[in-house]
Amino acid sequence: MSSFATAEVCDAHASHLASGDLRALQPIFKIYGQCRIFSGPVVTLKVFEDNVLVREHLESKGEGRVLVIDGGGSMRCALVGGNLGQLAQNNGWVGVVVNGCIRDVDEINGCDIGVRALASHPQKSYKRGNGEKGVPVHIGGTLIHDGEWLYADSDGILVSKTELSL
Repeated sequence: MSSFATAEVCDAHASHLASGDLRALQPIFKIYGQCRIFSGPVVTLKVFEDNVLVREHLESKGEGRVLVIDGGGSMRCALVGGNLGQLAQNNGWVGVVVNGCIRDVDEINGCDIGVRALASHPQKSYKRGNGEKGVPVHIGGTLIHDGEWLYADSDGILVSKTELSL
């Protein structure tokens, strides 16, 4: 993946911003993991305080994709921890965006992936297997569809309907 800056992407693709084909997520996410800059096609999950589907996805080949998890913004437990961060790295996921919390921050910060989450929380999630995959999710003020492209750096997160030339 080539290096990019989301600010430059916004400047270069102003017409896509105006049309809604390129959207910026609200600046509510904290940065974790070793990769400060990452991009890739989006895989969506919608869960609530239950990370069984998260694990199932991260156990599969990531192939340079970004897992976007709509955890409903819950601040009561973590959906991703150190073991799942390592699993994501080992299986070729480039990033994970969590509309919710993570835990094992020091372990996740040691992983060679990009992670964005609202906060950290020490409590683990439930293990019921409830949720939906591949559905549109509403995160950070933005509707995100499975298969769109996500671009993240220290300035923020962008979502595009298509892969952008950077």
